[in-house]
Amino acid sequence: MRITLSEPENFSTLITQLIGKEPTSPITGIATDSRECITGDLYVALKGEQVDGHQFIQQAKDNGAVASIVDHEASVSNRIDFFVVEDVLKIMGDLAREWRRQYDIPVIGITGSNGKTTTKELLKHILSASENVHATSGNFNTSIGLPLTLLQLAPHHTVSIIEMGANQPGDIEYLCDITEPTHGLITNIAPAHLEGFGSIEVVAKTKGALFDALEKGTAFVNMADEHIRELKTKGEVITYGLTPECDFPADIHHEEDGTMSLTIDAEEIVTGSHNLSFVKNVIASSAIAIHLGIDWDIFRKQIKTFQSPKGRCEVKQLNDLTIIDDTYNANLTSTLAAIDYLKAFSGNGRRVLVFGDMFELGEGSMNHHRQVGKHCIIKELDAVFSTGTETSATDSVLNDSMHHQHFDSKQDLLTSLQDWLKAGDKLLVKGSRGMAMETIIEGLSKN
Repeated sequence: MRITLSEPENFSTLITQLIGKEPTSPITGIATDSRECITGDLYVALKGEQVDGHQFIQQAKDNGAVASIVDHEASVSNRIDFFVVEDVLKIMGDLAREWRRQYDIPVIGITGSNGKTTTKELLKHILSASENVHATSGNFNTSIGLPLTLLQLAPHHTVSIIEMGANQPGDIEYLCDITEPTHGLITNIAPAHLEGFGSIEVVAKTKGALFDALEKGTAFVNMADEHIRELKTKGEVITYGLTPECDFPADIHHEEDGTMSLTIDAEEIVTGSHNLSFVKNVIASSAIAIHLGIDWDIFRKQIKTFQSPKGRCEVKQLNDLTIIDDTYNANLTSTLAAIDYLKAFSGNGRRVLVFGDMFELGEGSMNHHRQVGKHCIIKELDAVFSTGTETSATDSVLNDSMHHQHFDSKQDLLTSLQDWLKAGDKLLVKGSRGMAMETIIEGLSKN
């Protein structure tokens, strides 16, 4: 990970105050990977489970780094500034927190099991109509990436949207301690990363730390999610959801072309989308945007012009095929929703799921993969092509009502899929990030 600092002089002042040593050379960027360092960078020597960043300080220096945050000095040719601290990751969080405190603007924290990235990008697009928006980019939503995100805040920003990811208990609490959000949204709470959490109740407690951090802020509560409804909230509460008993009540309407429109608090919103998950993200975004002063007409216009992030139900036309690229990640809730999206897609042609393993589901993995197979039967898909280890459980519950094959390798799947496909087919390609299922789409595009 690497960022360019918007205010290098101010950052040098801050690092001097917190660590007690003044940089001898201007610091213009920060990198956590020595290979990404360029001239003027501060290299952050983090220790991981398998790799110690201190081993690559010389490489960082060779690539242009002028300073490094370390827990001990290392021997390098042509010395650089060493800022020696007890805990490298903690000092990055401390730097980011102090940097964030310079800005008296709305800071919106977004977390959830599914949809947080799309909601963040959608809200960014909506607010950009009248605000100068700072927001998380890429996967900068962890204990390593989030501090770098905050350090890119600049005086011209009028609102900040911070995505918060969690893989284990305590993650969101830690990120909120750094971010100090003024507003918070939990998109939903579902069985994701159960290997790190153990149970849905622990997931709810972990995500709920965002609401705990808003004693003087505003929590946006999804009343359609039973786990979120039960969370304790502090400060102001604004509710939304598919129920009349909330501040932003919503109804979903299905149009003749298969797309969905919304009525939110008596306002008509055309989404132009077949994707139920996206439509729910629109509802969530409306609560925040309207609360922050966005006009409904501007909101409608921004919804129409929004383009989904890469790999998140991204619709692509490939020759005579329609491909739904939802390869960014996968868990049970997002996969079932994506299958619903595939089934609701307008037009003729066979509906096909190309499915890779869902990771980090712990003891519930086999059951979750079986549920995907059962959902494919309920939705009457025409075919399921699966690959990996866990998806064998999906294939095992499928019956002769559809064509289904399981493959040990993606290449074998691709070869068989290419022979089987015909014009007009609609493919949903889905799997956890580690499966890199986008390579299937790349392989199809080369044929």
